[in-house]
Amino acid sequence: MPQHSTLARMLQVSTLFQLSLALAWLAWRWPHSIAQAAFGAALVLSVAPVILAIELLIVSRINRSQPGVPAPRPAQLLHAWGSESVHFFRTFCWRQPFRWRAEPDFLEGCRGRTGVLLVHGFMCNRGFWNAWMRVLRARGIPHVAVNLEPVYGSIDAYGPIVDAGVRRLHEATGCAPVLVGHSMGGLAARAWWRASGNAASVAALVTIGSPHAGTWLARWSSRTNGRQMRLQSEWLRAIAAHEEARPLPPATCWFSNCDNVVFPAPTATLGGAQNRFVAGQAHVALAFHPEVLAETLALVARIDGARQGESVTGTAAENV
Repeated sequence: MPQHSTLARMLQVSTLFQLSLALAWLAWRWPHSIAQAAFGAALVLSVAPVILAIELLIVSRINRSQPGVPAPRPAQLLHAWGSESVHFFRTFCWRQPFRWRAEPDFLEGCRGRTGVLLVHGFMCNRGFWNAWMRVLRARGIPHVAVNLEPVYGSIDAYGPIVDAGVRRLHEATGCAPVLVGHSMGGLAARAWWRASGNAASVAALVTIGSPHAGTWLARWSSRTNGRQMRLQSEWLRAIAAHEEARPLPPATCWFSNCDNVVFPAPTATLGGAQNRFVAGQAHVALAFHPEVLAETLALVARIDGARQGESVTGTAAENV
């Protein structure tokens, strides 16, 4: 498990600063006006929900005319805003800054079982996956969660980090793992695939809200990985060209019409993949939707079952 997270430090500073600002305002205004004190503190803490609301308004306009994708309904957008606001505070103000090492990787006694490599997205760390890791451990499924750093580096630079996670799972289980990538994590997995050259190293790829064709929102980013995620960027076109010659392993791509980070919605899909639509889910919430987790667990079980069936068949053939 990683020993350091630059992103955790950044989020600790921003979270504590925002909280301190809200408390200072409360302390200053409370003796004069309780209403002013409460309103000002709430305003300080509502910056993220306001930004989420603006993003979803843009999403509602852009996804209104996407072929094959239902336009988001007002009720879906409202639900997505409320859910994503909760997920924001839970993920960016608690799990990632303060609890990113709370759930260790799990590799003990897992020989012969399919493992899962968890790859987070932009401005995240392994704490993003805490809820997933608890479920995986409870089911005895080996797993490793990585930290992608430098935070604003090239996505290609994350390839060795993904490779190290794949190798750890291989060594512990003897089996090719399933790669699960949220957002930019799906692109990090594809960048690793381009560099790896090992066709048997991964059993399947699952991406959740990954900007495979880029995202409209990245047009505002000046960071290296942000520019790589712009709509139809040169980097994305090069990745796609490579995959025409060397196709990805079996892939499942989850996407939504209320994703506030990756849109238009079809940009989160891949040709030749099993593209799975979930209505009304925002970007972070999509990763924790019960259907996404349940189907990923079922995929791991099917891969294990198929391998065990092949093993039984092979043993029977040897005994004939």
